[in-house]
Amino acid sequence: MRLLLAASGMVLIAVLIWQAIVSRGVPDPSTQQPQAVALVNISLLVFREALEFVLVLAAIMANMVDARAHYRKPVVWGAVAGFVCSVGTWFVAAGIVDDLLESVSALHMQAATGLLAIIVLLIIMNWFFHKVYWGGWISLHNRKKRELLHEDQDETISRSRLLFGLAMLGFFSMYREGFEVVLFLQSYRLKMGGAVVLGGAAFGLYLGAIVAVLTFIAHQKLPYRKMLIFTGVMLAMVLMVMVGEQVQEMQLAGWMSTTEIPLLASIIPEWMGMWFGIFPNAEGLALQTMAMVLVGGSYFAARKTSSVKQKKQAESNAAAARQPSLVSAHTEI
Repeated sequence: MRLLLAASGMVLIAVLIWQAIVSRGVPDPSTQQPQAVALVNISLLVFREALEFVLVLAAIMANMVDARAHYRKPVVWGAVAGFVCSVGTWFVAAGIVDDLLESVSALHMQAATGLLAIIVLLIIMNWFFHKVYWGGWISLHNRKKRELLHEDQDETISRSRLLFGLAMLGFFSMYREGFEVVLFLQSYRLKMGGAVVLGGAAFGLYLGAIVAVLTFIAHQKLPYRKMLIFTGVMLAMVLMVMVGEQVQEMQLAGWMSTTEIPLLASIIPEWMGMWFGIFPNAEGLALQTMAMVLVGGSYFAARKTSSVKQKKQAESNAAAARQPSLVSAHTEI
């Protein structure tokens, strides 16, 4: 890890020196295309969903070892089927959007798909911060797995039904994440084209594949919590940029009015809007602030919910610990 950090630092320094020599200073961001930002945003979201899928799959297959190792195959094949169906869903969704473009202007379609992408991202952020749901999603899969394996031990379930049930666990673990990604990427496909989406998705899948190999083949225990927190913070930044871009698209489509702020117009450069979605109008800045407040409120609500549950659990444990002494006292009386 130290060697990797040192090598990364040397590469960064080399890039800065190269920019200083070639560009004679820091290059103007306004002369560049925002495709790089789109690539990063797409890669980050795909990697975030791939990371959650790996964690769910790891929880499902945690005790499938030794005599139960053969149960892993249907789960894996179900996940493969989920990935194939996710790819198929992409083409179906793209076809529907393209058909709608024949009757709806491209500007209105971009505004509509962008709004859908923001809703999907807000749902993902809400699930991320509310670990109760995310933990419940894993618990749901584990509970279903235990039911299948328990019924198999009791010989009340056929082998074909058992294998089908395990395959469905793997399928829905993958397809849920893939479906979210498909909905999210339609907006980028309309704005940037399929090549940018394919490049970003491929890099995100590459990062996810590395985590999967380290988890299932190398059996390495990775800092999943830190990785989730890092991707969550980055997704919050992506949300702010997308909200700013979405407001501008809705304003261009005539869905929303535009209230320019002359004071900020002379302060905020044009490249801030291109790269960070920050424009000098009241509507965009207000909705970006609301989005950040919503994400922050979701985080603190999740913390409060978690602390309340921990307090109730502690009280329950304390009551259970006192129960034997009460029974003993009653017996003596």
